[in-house]
Amino acid sequence: MDKMKIWRLLQILCCCLGCVQSVFSQVHKAPAYPLITHNPYFSVWSFTDELNAAPTKHWTGVNQSLIGIAKVDGKSYIFLGRDSAAEAANIGKAIQKDVDMNATQTQYQFTCGPIDLTVVFTSPLLINNLDILSRPVSYISFKTKSNDRKGHNVQLYFGISSDLSVNLPEQPVMATQYANGNLSLLKAGTVEQPILKKKGDNIRIDWGYVYLAAPLNQHAAQNISSADAAISHFINGTGDPGVKKATGESLMLNTIFSLGTVGMGEVEKWVMIGYDDLYAIQYFQQNLKSWWKLQAGATIEKLLNQACLEYPIILSKCKALNEMIYNDAKKAGGETYAKLCTIAYRQSLAAHSLVKSQQGELLFLSKENFSNGCINTVDVTYPSAPLYLAYNPELMKGMLNGIFYFCEKSGKYDKSYAAHDLGTYPIANGQVYGEGMPVEESANMIILTGAIAKAMGNADYAKPHWQTLTSWVDFLVKEGLDPANQLCTDDFAGHLARNANLAVKAIVGIGCYARLAGMLGDSVTANKYQAIAKDMAGKWIQLADAGNHFALTYDDKNTWSQKYNLVWDKIMHLSLFSPAVYEKEITYYLTKQNDFGLPLDSRKTYTKSDWILWTSALASDRADFEKLINPVYKYCTETPTRVPLSDWHETMDGKQIGFQARSVVGGYFIKVLEDKWKE
Repeated sequence: MDKMKIWRLLQILCCCLGCVQSVFSQVHKAPAYPLITHNPYFSVWSFTDELNAAPTKHWTGVNQSLIGIAKVDGKSYIFLGRDSAAEAANIGKAIQKDVDMNATQTQYQFTCGPIDLTVVFTSPLLINNLDILSRPVSYISFKTKSNDRKGHNVQLYFGISSDLSVNLPEQPVMATQYANGNLSLLKAGTVEQPILKKKGDNIRIDWGYVYLAAPLNQHAAQNISSADAAISHFINGTGDPGVKKATGESLMLNTIFSLGTVGMGEVEKWVMIGYDDLYAIQYFQQNLKSWWKLQAGATIEKLLNQACLEYPIILSKCKALNEMIYNDAKKAGGETYAKLCTIAYRQSLAAHSLVKSQQGELLFLSKENFSNGCINTVDVTYPSAPLYLAYNPELMKGMLNGIFYFCEKSGKYDKSYAAHDLGTYPIANGQVYGEGMPVEESANMIILTGAIAKAMGNADYAKPHWQTLTSWVDFLVKEGLDPANQLCTDDFAGHLARNANLAVKAIVGIGCYARLAGMLGDSVTANKYQAIAKDMAGKWIQLADAGNHFALTYDDKNTWSQKYNLVWDKIMHLSLFSPAVYEKEITYYLTKQNDFGLPLDSRKTYTKSDWILWTSALASDRADFEKLINPVYKYCTETPTRVPLSDWHETMDGKQIGFQARSVVGGYFIKVLEDKWKE
């Protein structure tokens, strides 16, 4: 054995020892539970508190079935998913004792008669490690042990539907079973393979291939069949019903582990689910591969074998990240706040695709899940930003790079203000939104460029875009103090003129531009725009003042709104607005809360939870901060709408209004960002 192999075995052994009790229990209740979360197409959730109460689903709500059954001394218990064949056979349900979530994992505890079963779904979305973050591979582990001190014969069935690789279940698929390296593999994908031929919101991928991988040393039996045949044969013990190659609709990829006699010692088996999308994004007419494919000779088989070898290492890294995310948030805002951040983490990351442009730039492109399906929308990037600024500013740059390219070099954009989007996911060939948001997007881009500079400690990122930033800031100087009738990021509320919160954003944007100029050594420009921003802030206070609060619009003092855009003035120490402005607003907001949160403004009782978290960060007192976030946590744990976290909900009854599974919940990390920047 050569030295490299010996080193690898020692490394794995050390990591195995560090992986004991790797699941760090943090959250027990969520609107929906992430199981497999990588990007907008590879995203499977449980929409119910009990894992075996309903079929598992894509974030859009369409069934993408995962099935798990334990057979103990000949008696079967379904623990994962729900299936007609299992119901027809009248097999028992495993009793779910608990569910725990942390940043990268969801863990379930079951009793299957005399056996206890722990099922852990791990999607290693390591925000501080792009190579691992970009891997489209999730681990699912099954740990069994006796609960009555006796030995019991145990078999485990785990199956995934080929529907994970289709847009609609009637699309024909082809599936095969084969071995590669240290793995037994099942592979399925559509016969048609229409690569990047579909775009839109309520769309699932129907090109590329889904993989179910089991380590050969675990001696799993793998085959392909219909769902009914797989389950009936497993529970009835009638042998192997499957084949090694099949074509059809809604096929089942089956894996069976025979554990033999299980006693008090825990027995673990595990599988991997991966997806090779072949090409991920079309970017200005060129099809781009996913980030993980950038290495020469990269294939999904090589990636799965590497992920297999590194299983204990990855779990160790996940454990460290889980604890970091939770502890950072707890330090910044307390336990309830930490739970909110934990619920948001995987969802935000998995609403993006990571690729590299033909110009060599990192692109981290969001999808507007169930809002309009746009790709790389600036006013979706803006609320998402705190998570990425806090933990990996390179991803923040990846959200801005495409917009800068479109506005500066594509030859397709000629406005004096920033673009809104790059297209409809996954096609990023230029803006498709029918109307611009001039003040909104220009200020967003400048503020986020300024925030990157704050996070990085230098303004290097702004240098090549200075001419563009200058064009946008001059637009804000002209149009930002008293905005004309236009849309802002809260476009669902309609057009609004003289929008005080939008004006705050423009003023803060000008202040950020001044800060950037100063960091680049141009004190003349810095002083000029700082003075402009400060003067505008003074005028804003006069225009928006409504006595005990500041109005929604300058011309109606009987209105109010969350001034969440003020948060950047506070956490970046721009010194444009007095802290008394924040305190006046916070005091007023606390008189306007409902059971499930603070309304967005005086027009409706609905809200945006990401904005509440930003608004809460304006509070100087921890008690006031908690008073604002506690109803959001109540919403997350008591909403009757069971979908991946919606950021737009009704504050009276906690029901979803619209949107789900969006990246904007990365905005929940605003208090973490503030805390890090204090350090």
